[in-house]
Amino acid sequence: MGNRKGLGLHLIFVCGFLFAGATYTCLGDGNTSLTVCSEKERLALLKFKDSVEDPSRMLSSWIGNDCCLWEGIQCDTVTGDVVSLHLMGNDEGYLVGYEVMSSLAELRHLKSLDLSGNDFQGSRIPKFIGSLKQLTHLNLSQAGFQGIIPPHIGNLSNLKVLDLSLGKRTWGLRVDDMAWTSGLSSLEHLDLSPVYLGEAQNRDMLFYMIPSLKVLNLWGCRLFDSDLGPFRNLSRILPNIKHLDLGFNSFNRPLPGFLQNMSSTLTFLDLSNFNLSRTWNFATLLSKIPSLSELHLSSCGLDKTHLSSPSYNFSTLSNIRHLVLSQNSIEGPFPSVFTNMSSLRVLVLSGNMLNSSLPIIPNLIDLDLSFNQLTGPIPTHLGNLSKLDLSSNHLNGSIPESIGNLATLTYLDLSSNWLTGPIPTSLGRHISLQFIRVSSNLLNGTIPVSIGQLAKLQYLDFSNNSLEGVVSEAHFANLSMLTYLDTSSNTKLRYNISRDWIPPFQLVSLLLRSCNITNRFPHWLRNQRNLHVLDLSNTTISGHLPTWLRKMPIIGYLDLSHNKLNGPLINLPNGETYGRNYKFPILFLENNFFNESIPTSLCRRTDLEYLDLSRNRLIGQVPKCLENLQHLRTMILSSNQLSGVIPSFMAPNSLERLKLNDNKFIGELPRELGNLRVLSILDLGNNKLSGNIPEWFGATLSYMRVLRLHKNNFTGRIPEYLCKGSNLQILDVAHNNLKGHIPRCLGELNAMVNDGGYRYSAPPSFDSDENVDQVMKGVDLEYTTTWDMVFNMDLSSNQLVGEIPVELTALSLLVGLNLSNNHLSGGIPDTIGNMSELNSLDLSGNELTGVIPPSMADLTFLSHLNLSHNNLSGRIPTGRQLQTLIDPSIYEGNKDLCGPPLPNNCSNPGEHPTTSKKKNKAAEEQINVLLLYTNIICGFVTGFWGVIGVLLLKKQWSKKLFKFAEDMMENIYVVVMVRVAKIKRGRDAA
Repeated sequence: MGNRKGLGLHLIFVCGFLFAGATYTCLGDGNTSLTVCSEKERLALLKFKDSVEDPSRMLSSWIGNDCCLWEGIQCDTVTGDVVSLHLMGNDEGYLVGYEVMSSLAELRHLKSLDLSGNDFQGSRIPKFIGSLKQLTHLNLSQAGFQGIIPPHIGNLSNLKVLDLSLGKRTWGLRVDDMAWTSGLSSLEHLDLSPVYLGEAQNRDMLFYMIPSLKVLNLWGCRLFDSDLGPFRNLSRILPNIKHLDLGFNSFNRPLPGFLQNMSSTLTFLDLSNFNLSRTWNFATLLSKIPSLSELHLSSCGLDKTHLSSPSYNFSTLSNIRHLVLSQNSIEGPFPSVFTNMSSLRVLVLSGNMLNSSLPIIPNLIDLDLSFNQLTGPIPTHLGNLSKLDLSSNHLNGSIPESIGNLATLTYLDLSSNWLTGPIPTSLGRHISLQFIRVSSNLLNGTIPVSIGQLAKLQYLDFSNNSLEGVVSEAHFANLSMLTYLDTSSNTKLRYNISRDWIPPFQLVSLLLRSCNITNRFPHWLRNQRNLHVLDLSNTTISGHLPTWLRKMPIIGYLDLSHNKLNGPLINLPNGETYGRNYKFPILFLENNFFNESIPTSLCRRTDLEYLDLSRNRLIGQVPKCLENLQHLRTMILSSNQLSGVIPSFMAPNSLERLKLNDNKFIGELPRELGNLRVLSILDLGNNKLSGNIPEWFGATLSYMRVLRLHKNNFTGRIPEYLCKGSNLQILDVAHNNLKGHIPRCLGELNAMVNDGGYRYSAPPSFDSDENVDQVMKGVDLEYTTTWDMVFNMDLSSNQLVGEIPVELTALSLLVGLNLSNNHLSGGIPDTIGNMSELNSLDLSGNELTGVIPPSMADLTFLSHLNLSHNNLSGRIPTGRQLQTLIDPSIYEGNKDLCGPPLPNNCSNPGEHPTTSKKKNKAAEEQINVLLLYTNIICGFVTGFWGVIGVLLLKKQWSKKLFKFAEDMMENIYVVVMVRVAKIKRGRDAA
């Protein structure tokens, strides 16, 4: 959308007007001056220059006494007045400021002002612009403004072009009253897309108060049905309009009647997201507005019935040159109506459900059928296309050599199909080709050297195929305009490029993931001054990082993971980012052999959002300067040899993922972790952390999905505030020294209950290697791309006592439950069969008694079960999934169990295979032991309170005394239960 609307507008700004007395043309540099600009205006411009940051040196020419010679300035050749200020930003460079300096108000003779594409950091559009009464062209689009558009703009009665559009930069620019538009009596071009107009007064004035309008863009402005009339005088509704964009608003009514009054002038119409399915069909719309040459009806609910009307007026159809019907419900064979549209040049049907073979429409120059279900091979005859997009279909066969006959082809996208065979050498004949993407197919063979002759090629993507052979300098010989190169995931492709080679191009993105690179780190990259994205992961490179890498100016996304790089990390690029799209600050260095400590130079990357240094050999403590990384969303330092306490500064408020597992951290958790309100993953497993799980932890659980404290030295109880984790899907506190009962409220963890309610979804990860380690099915498993579908609770290998809370059986989404190696007693809950998704259940190494509940046979997904080393009795249930679990070790150590798969049969289904004498003796022995320890406990309690109970009169000591008494009682209780268990096991052995 931006291309089709922006091109004409910029031509208007650059070449569309001639100032009285000016001698500049579009072909000249516009800097030849016959007179010197005024000192007042020169100083005003210098004040503006001082108020902005200019990292790309756009204003480097603003020196000297004659501002008429400065870049972006045009002056009247007679008076020397500044009449034009054009400072358009783009991806290569733009200005950064916090406001537009009011000094520009001194440019009283200014007729054209263009500050588009810069970044004014959410500041307001300045009111003084309304005082520049000579303005005819004002472009503040995509410049980072927000807030209310000042009504003072309505004072610009000479204004012909006004562009305040936001593009992809959705700052909160809005209007509270559209009455100011009535003062723009000369306005011909107005673009407010997608400025928020949903609460503005007098919105209807846009349609009848500016009769001079020829272009009106209101895309995505959140207008409503009431804004479309009814109007009393239809003759006043945009009488001269040629270009009308009402797409993607909140319209649900039939098409407005005033469109019929535009039938003689309207050539461009965008009604995308209108609900046309129940009102008008395609033929009716064309008959109402026969003057249309370009029509956009994306997401309008159209299906094949709307395109099969017998009432088509073919003379009307012949006027349409550009037709967009993407994201509708058009299914089945390719509609024949399009073959009757003799003037049709551009056809976009992406995102439908077409399932036939490819059509042939001879007159088309631009065809987009992406994201359909097209089948069969690519035809050998494709007409005279200059753009062809067939991506994301089901096409098969090879790419025909005849594709080289498309002499004007500039854009080719065949990605995400089932194409086989080699890349045709005829592609090298397309001297106009600028874009090639054939990724994610089944292509094989070598990359043709002829590709290196495509002098206009800018974008090349051969990734995710089975290409092989050697890539050399010859493949890039004449690619002087190449900015994007991706050959990732071709594991047999080998780059063999000379160390001294100087490329003819300046890349912005280079992705060679899972290819083979020889001669260590590619030395030819040292001259790439525009490189922002660099992915050399899994490319077999080794050795140290080169020193010249440190001087690379703008690498924002750097992935060197899964290689054999070693040494220190001191040569990382400095990360300066000059382009808006370059602000993608991500650093992947995992799975290498980097040693030494984390360098302080890394702290200069204050823009970093994603940092992964895991699975290296880093040592020492975390440097304090990491507190400078205040924009960090993900920090992964796991699987190194880092030591010391977890520093308090490792907790920027923006952090969403923190993984420090498998290191040597010690001590208690810093309280600052409680400030991480958006934290979704916290993995501190396999360290030497100690202390209680802190109470303030509960405040951080609103978005927490993974809490892993596995294998540390945490003590105390499992705190009940963990039950507040409504999004918690993995809770792993196994292998610690936790004691007490399992909180019953853990059965209320909403994310583990299949209640059909809303559950928070964590932000997507940039890292395909992001993983969560969990013990499932009795072994350590690493979940990567599927971890977010794992629901697991692991409380094993602690000192937990009491019964298994029946409330846990309400966690119907749990895939794994591990309570093994504790001191749990009582029976297995009868409702265990309610845990319908359970795949792994481990209750071994406890003191559980009673029978195995028959409902366990209802666990149809259960593939791993361990009930060994308990005191279970009776017959093992049969039926369903339990019939497949035939390993006797599942039940070993339970002497009173009987039935398959154990060898001892049950002689009487209601009788245990032990004599009543043994049972009575065991019961008597257990009672005696319990009475003995009960007497000990009572004696201790009496003595304790008799000696020091009086101290409780001092209130400041009371809290500590109660805590001490509680812990002591808990420890004694654990000792008693352990002793009872030993007596039982001794009895069983006898």
